[in-house]
This record gives sequence, C-alpha cells and structure tokens, in this order.
Amino acid sequence: MLYYLSLWESWFSPLRVFQYITVRTVAAAGTSLFVCLLAGPLTIRRLQAFRIGQQVRTGNAPDHQHKKDTPTMGGVLLIGAITISSLLWAQPTNLLIQIAVSTLLVMGGIGFVDDYLKIRYRHSGGLRARSKLLLQFVWTCLVVWFLLRDPEAGVRLRAFMIPFHKDPVLTDIGIVGAFLVVFLVLVGATNAVNLTDGLDGLAVGCTSAASLSYLAMAYLAGHALFAQYLYIPFVSGAGELAVFCGAIAGASLGFLWYNCHPAQVFMGDTGSLALGGAIGIVSVLIKQEVVLLVVGGVFVMEALSVILQVGSFRLTGKRIFRMAPIHHHFEKAGWSETQVTIRFWILSIIFALLGLLTLKLR
Repeated sequence: MLYYLSLWESWFSPLRVFQYITVRTVAAAGTSLFVCLLAGPLTIRRLQAFRIGQQVRTGNAPDHQHKKDTPTMGGVLLIGAITISSLLWAQPTNLLIQIAVSTLLVMGGIGFVDDYLKIRYRHSGGLRARSKLLLQFVWTCLVVWFLLRDPEAGVRLRAFMIPFHKDPVLTDIGIVGAFLVVFLVLVGATNAVNLTDGLDGLAVGCTSAASLSYLAMAYLAGHALFAQYLYIPFVSGAGELAVFCGAIAGASLGFLWYNCHPAQVFMGDTGSLALGGAIGIVSVLIKQEVVLLVVGGVFVMEALSVILQVGSFRLTGKRIFRMAPIHHHFEKAGWSETQVTIRFWILSIIFALLGLLTLKLR
C-alpha cells in the first residue's frame, strides 16, 4: 500500500524510495518483526486468559509433559504480522501477492480449526486428516483457477521445471497435472512444517531460513536481466513475493523471541500450516517447486522419518528410529532439546544455500 506513495515523487522526490523492491522487502521484514515483538506479550496474555493451552500426545517424549497447557495458537500472531506487513509494503493489486496472502490466511484458518477442536475437546486429535485434505483440495482448485485466468500465469503453471535444467522438462502437463503439482506442494509443505513443529523454536527457525532463500529466488525471478542470465523462468511481478518472504522472515524471527526454549507460546497448527502453505505457494508461483525439496531439507527429513517409521512398523513390526519425527529420535539418543534445535537450524541454513546454488548450476 505504501508503494503508491512513490506516485507523488514529483511533489517530494524522496518518495521514490518506495518504488524499490529491496527497500520494501527490508521494511516488510522490519515491520513484521516489530509487530511480533510488540504484540507478543499481549497475545500470550490473551491466550492464557482464554485457557488456550497445548495438548501433549500420550506417549510423547517424557520430558515434554511439562509443556502441557503452554499457550498455543500463537500462529495468529505470525499470520497477523505477515499480513499487515505484506499489505503495507507490497503492491496489493499484484495477483501473486493476493494469492500468497490468501493462501497464508486459508491454511492458517484450517490450522485454527484444528487447534480449536483440540482445545475444545481437550485431546490432541483435532481436525480429521481427510477434512484437512478436502479443505486444501478446495483451495488448490481456486488457486489453479485464478492462475489459469491469467494467460501468462496459465502457461507457466502448466510447465514443469526441475533443478539444473534451463528449460522446462515438460512444456505442458495439462490442467490436471498442474493441479496435482500445486496440491502436492501445498499439502506436502504444510504437513512437513507441521511435523517439524515439535520442539521450541525448531519449525519457525527453519522456516526463517527457507523464506530468506525464496526471498532471493523471488527477487531474481522478477528481474528480467537476472532471470535471463540465470536461465530461470521470468515471472512478471514476482519481485513483490520477495516483500512477502521478507515479511515471513521478520515475523518468524519476532515469534522466535517468545518461542525459543523454554517457549512462552507455541504456534500450533494455526502457524505451522500457514507458514508451510506460504512457502509452498511462493515456490509454485515462481516455478521453483522441486527446489523446495532442497531448500526445505529439514522439513523433508522430518516428513520422511514419519513415513519410513510408519511403513517399517506396518510391514515388519519394527521401528527404524527410536521415535518419529526424527527430532525426537535425536532427543532419545541423548541430545538436549536445544542441541537438536540449533543443529537443525544449521542444517536448514545449509539446505537454503544449496537451494540457491541450484539457480546457477544449469
């Protein structure tokens, strides 16, 4: 919204600074960080007043029982900070921003319902998996429909890119193929971040690294010269997604202030589904969906550990890991919660840098 102040530069020349994506990206990160830091204590007090506390699964790591009744649904703080910051600093008429912010809100809304049911009925089950998938299916249909209405976005949506290739490996995967890609990315990203959100600060710290990586990718994809030089798809208006990613990074750091060990508040499914959906939709919009497997390497590790654990137990009756997701395996192996979290943060930074490296190796 503040972008439009640049239209008055003829009256007051310093206003032209609002044209620059780099300036607005940094400003968006700072705004969302400030909103989280400022509103954090009030949010925590309100959650405590409404008795919105964490429900710990039976059979979870024994030393996690003390986290029971810690305020949860703190994702509302993240969503609010990212939305406010994005609307202030990005171009609100940009189709990509509209889809990205809407996905953040929708996925966060699904997580909110899930958290509400857990608290309402005092158990850790929440919304049924099939209900989540149905709601995500409906939103994917809407996203695909909106993108297909735009001729340029529609052509891009039907192309399939993989790392290390200059051109699409498939130029037209059809509407059904495009839908499946978007659906798998959104479902995979939201659930992977949700599984990672098991230790204080773990998921939000890893999300911060991933968002910074996609911030750079979005900026490059929206710059015609850089996109041509790197042989990546040029996406008109994608630079505004860098502003959105900046807001995610700033909000993640602000939330981490209260979510670091020992956590004063948890994001809950409200936050994890929103953040996963936000990163996932950005990867779709700039045609870097497959790179998400690299950038979100920690999230992939967490999801795969659960899949392998469940598959192995059903097929052989034996478990591969001491406990899944894999961060609990390392806890059982003797690592402290802080050690697991910080070491996984280091991995997330490495994966984020490797993801950026794929842009050059083509």
